[in-house]
Amino acid sequence: MEKYQKKAGPVKVSSPAPKTKPDHAGKPVVSPGKMIDFAFTKENYRLMLIGLALMVLGFILMIGGGSKDPNDLSPEIFNFQRITLAPILILAGFVVEIFAIMKKSKD
Repeated sequence: MEKYQKKAGPVKVSSPAPKTKPDHAGKPVVSPGKMIDFAFTKENYRLMLIGLALMVLGFILMIGGGSKDPNDLSPEIFNFQRITLAPILILAGFVVEIFAIMKKSKD
C-alpha cells in the first residue's frame, strides 16, 4: 500500500487572479474603481520637458556665426557660446532625459 502513496513535495503558490477580465477582443477591461498604473509619473514628464528645453537651448545657441562669403571664415564661430556652452547644455539635456526615464515613482 505504501508504494501507491504520493510523497508530499513543495507546495506551489499561484499568483492571485488578475483584477481585469479580457473582453471579446482579448484586451483587458479595467473594472470600475481600479486605476491603471502608468510607467511615468507627472514628475517624469516634467523632467523630460526640462531636458528637452536644455537641448533646444543648446542648439539655439549654436546658430549663427556664418559668413556671407563662403571663402571667408568668420571668427564668430569660435566663441565660447558655440564651442563650449552649447555642447554642455545639449549633453546636460541628454543626462536629464536619461534620469527622467530611469527615475521610479515613490509608490
